[in-house]
Amino acid sequence: MGDGPPVLWLGGPPGAGKTSVARLIARRRGLRWYNSDAHTWEHRDRAVADGHPGALRWERMTHEERWAEGTGELLSMSLHHERGQMIADDLRALPARPLTVAEGSPVTPAVMAAPDRALWLLPTPELQHARLIEQGLSPDGGFFRLYRALFDEIEAKVEASGAAKLTVDGSLSVAETVAEVERRFAGPLAEGPAAASANERRELLRYANRAIVSQHLQAFARPWSRGDARTAVRAFACECGAEDCTRDVELAIADFPEPPDSGSPAVLFPGHRQQA
Repeated sequence: MGDGPPVLWLGGPPGAGKTSVARLIARRRGLRWYNSDAHTWEHRDRAVADGHPGALRWERMTHEERWAEGTGELLSMSLHHERGQMIADDLRALPARPLTVAEGSPVTPAVMAAPDRALWLLPTPELQHARLIEQGLSPDGGFFRLYRALFDEIEAKVEASGAAKLTVDGSLSVAETVAEVERRFAGPLAEGPAAASANERRELLRYANRAIVSQHLQAFARPWSRGDARTAVRAFACECGAEDCTRDVELAIADFPEPPDSGSPAVLFPGHRQQA
């Protein structure tokens, strides 16, 4: 990777469980969680500035026009191939420590730094289908078609590269999947480095929480957006800094503490307090 922190790469199509796994590992071990979804609009803005045809077309279209497009065009406009390098650039810009868990569908074998630090979660087609239905997506809708296309695209790239994979078929719980991923990454996880204090853990939690806020505010600023920061409620990690805390706090995006983060109050689960 050159500059930046050591990285563990976790890829896979939508519905694989990447976010749940990466988030839990990072929280439990005092690592940085890089969530590629939270950088979607930053990456789209970069692509627009570079004149990428798919990015420009996406921004010009209405919601209805966009998702009525053919699957090939949806895949092109998703910037799936272009965002991998953007993710790598983001990671190089991060502080040199701690170890970072980077996850997302645009994490492809082409951008991985070291084979022993990369793993792809590949759901079975049946499990991905069921999870997308659980999310309220219609099999006839654009989102569903795009996510199925990403499944095919990512599976083909992983198989062709011989990259490490973990088949997700629903037989393991989230906790069991986390344990298996940690087993696969045992060496790099032992090397770290990890947060050494409650204050460092709070800073990492605020980084992840702030990225979610930024993601939504950038989306809501689009002229075609249907979202609103006052009504959009999301789950944020409790920022108490305790090593064993995995609690979440539901807040409207508009109610998240204003920057600067170094001086704003911590987001705390009821009954929790900042650890010394």
